[in-house]
Amino acid sequence: MSDRPTSVGAALRAAPPDRLPEVTAEHLRRHHAAGRIEVLLSDLTLTGLRPLLDEDGFAGDVLAQRCLGSQRPVIDGAPGIHRAYLPLHVWGERLGVLVVETPAPAATGLTEQLSAVADELALALRAADVVTDRYRRACRRERLTMAAELQWELLPGRSLGDDRFLIAGQLEPAYAVFGDHFDWSLTADRLTVTVLNGNGDGLEAALLTTVAVNAMRNARRSGANIVEQAELASDALYARYGGAAHAATLLLEIDLVSGRVDAVDAGSPRAMVARDGDIRTVTLEQQLPLGMFGETRYETQRFLLEPADRLLVVSDGVHAATPGGRPPYGESALLTALRRTRLQPATEAVGTVMRGLREYHGGLDPDDDAVTVCLDWRR
Repeated sequence: MSDRPTSVGAALRAAPPDRLPEVTAEHLRRHHAAGRIEVLLSDLTLTGLRPLLDEDGFAGDVLAQRCLGSQRPVIDGAPGIHRAYLPLHVWGERLGVLVVETPAPAATGLTEQLSAVADELALALRAADVVTDRYRRACRRERLTMAAELQWELLPGRSLGDDRFLIAGQLEPAYAVFGDHFDWSLTADRLTVTVLNGNGDGLEAALLTTVAVNAMRNARRSGANIVEQAELASDALYARYGGAAHAATLLLEIDLVSGRVDAVDAGSPRAMVARDGDIRTVTLEQQLPLGMFGETRYETQRFLLEPADRLLVVSDGVHAATPGGRPPYGESALLTALRRTRLQPATEAVGTVMRGLREYHGGLDPDDDAVTVCLDWRR
């Protein structure tokens, strides 16, 4: 008989932070007679899975990818074998997949028991991420630029959600992003979201964004509204750069009960709403980018979401991309890509939009980095 699910949680809390996969595997072998076990982490682009227990071994298959995309267990039943693919996720953040092979179950409930183990492991992995490099190294297919290192360190995660909403974001190019960024925070029924397009290239653009994001966080964590967040960040950037560098930013505060969205449009990120098969651009009065002038003051604008709406926010590296002199991606190709996401969750939709952007470039190197954020309001 297996232990209660909390037993693996206790073992993980007592384990060294870099040994969580091994402790989980030992638990599964001891209490579920497991054979092959693998912990797969999603890479930075969310297009591949990287093994932790056997770095040169099983790196995922179609079923593992299906599990990651659907965020539901996938069972591959074979004679005498119960192979389970279990999502590793925390508060809507997709981390990877736990793969477990056991003898064919003699009783019901095995998948639920294994899912409980996966949930405990996911929570432990998220907590351990700040004190060991093992898991971040596994997620990288190549070395990041210094600018990209700063940006990934600054992110709140790649997705967040509960029964009210699901939000996801993606940066491109993942290994060489510099100025574009997104941030979010959930408190009670309020979800604050910011999308930034930092001015400049390379490390300087990343440093600019770091100042802007931390200034907005400082204001937000002191109880300031989005206008005050924008004004503090603008003043901080102007004090540092004297107007020579700035950050185009869209700040949103979403009421998850009513669907009311308060917005400060300080630059180039664009917002669109998909509703009942129709896609419309959110029309906002554009104000000055953060840090362009001293003591800039901002005003709040407002629009409404309806249940089942999808809100997409993209930086100018997406909507204004003109590879090879082609028309801007946002004029028609972005709408086509967004329509393809109709049946996908937000976590998959951001990847679809970014794949469409890469296809639009037709092999040409992008002139700018890009960020896409997608919110589904479930109510």
